[in-house]
Amino acid sequence: MEASSSNRSYFCKNCSQPLIIHSSLSQIDGSTLSELSGNLDLDGHIATTGELSQTGDSEYDDNSSGLEEHQSASNSFLIIGDSMLETKSHDLAIREMFDMGHDMRITSKLFDILSDKSIVDHPLCEDCADSLIDKMDQKLKTLEEECKVYRECLGKLEKKTKNDNPESNLEHLQQRVIQLQLEEKRLIEELTKVEAQKKKFDEKIQAQEAEINVLLEEKDKFKREHNYLKKTLFEIDDERLNVENSKKYITRHLDILRKTNVFNATFHIWYSGHFGTINGFRLGRLPNHPVDWTEINAAWGQTTLLLFALARKINLTFERYRLVPYGNHSFIETLEDKPKELPLYGSGGFRYLLNNKFDQAMIAFLDCMSQVVAEIERVDKSWYCPYRMDKEKIEDTKRNNCYSIRIQYNSEEEWTKALKYMLTNLKWILTWVARPETSERCDSSVSTTK
Repeated sequence: MEASSSNRSYFCKNCSQPLIIHSSLSQIDGSTLSELSGNLDLDGHIATTGELSQTGDSEYDDNSSGLEEHQSASNSFLIIGDSMLETKSHDLAIREMFDMGHDMRITSKLFDILSDKSIVDHPLCEDCADSLIDKMDQKLKTLEEECKVYRECLGKLEKKTKNDNPESNLEHLQQRVIQLQLEEKRLIEELTKVEAQKKKFDEKIQAQEAEINVLLEEKDKFKREHNYLKKTLFEIDDERLNVENSKKYITRHLDILRKTNVFNATFHIWYSGHFGTINGFRLGRLPNHPVDWTEINAAWGQTTLLLFALARKINLTFERYRLVPYGNHSFIETLEDKPKELPLYGSGGFRYLLNNKFDQAMIAFLDCMSQVVAEIERVDKSWYCPYRMDKEKIEDTKRNNCYSIRIQYNSEEEWTKALKYMLTNLKWILTWVARPETSERCDSSVSTTK
């Protein structure tokens, strides 16, 4: 039985070491367990020793009855061989298994009872049990010392109670009660006064809260007005800044316009190789550069318009001629009894070369330019024209060259050179008229005339 109990492994609940269960635990029966557990019903957990033995006997009887049936089924004689020996060993193994199950259940139930009845889980090994006993002994000594101290204090209190006079204690307590009643009365009077003061303070607080509410409403109203005025101020400030920026922009733009020369911006006189140009239109023709007559006519239209505008700027009225700017069909009108038109445009060809009206128009244009030059020299003695103009000729005094502005009986090179010099003189006239002091002088003269 001891060997069968050792087949079940138990471990210490404290140190988890394997335990060897003593064989005496298997000898405890169900009644002993019931007494240990306080008459606890063992049904459903373990079976009693009688039940287990009955169960084992019944099973053994079943096996034996089966053996008898086997014997009756044979031919009236019994043969004992290896099969019978195996059946007997099997029955013994079954019997030992049931005995081992009974021991295991008894042992497990015993450990459960011990665990429920104490604060320590079971089973425990011998070392852990000895350690637990030592701790319990120390705790017992501590409790005995505390009990001893409590007994001494209780004895002192009993002696003190016996020594005191009960009557003096009663008088003392009555006096104490009277003092407490007087103190209570005084505190009640003070409480009444404090409540009256509290009521007055509550009324004052309510009045002040009402005043605070009025002030808060006025504060909100003031904030709204302040925000509105601040917003208005920001808008006015933004408008002022916009006006100042606009003023700065307009002033800067006005300065640019004052410094801008309308004539220079409108009429750009320059050169392109051997050709003089006005606003990009070439004036003249060369054998190796045959300029189209539409471009030449456009250049003459721009030139006529420029001289016409310059004359008006300096308040000059031409003698003998009147300029009529008309685009690429501009012309000059003579101021005679019988006025005639001199065209400042051409179309080329042989018939055109035989017609000298174009030459007369160019000579008349030089005459008008000479009148403008004479007027400028009269006003400004220090000014001079780079190329001298005399009737139909333009003279380069530095190189002693003279070129005719006629196209008949003249080479295209000389005609182109004369037109280039004419545009140069016109550029000088434009520069003088475009000066600020010239503009102020002309404006003052116009106002005086009016």
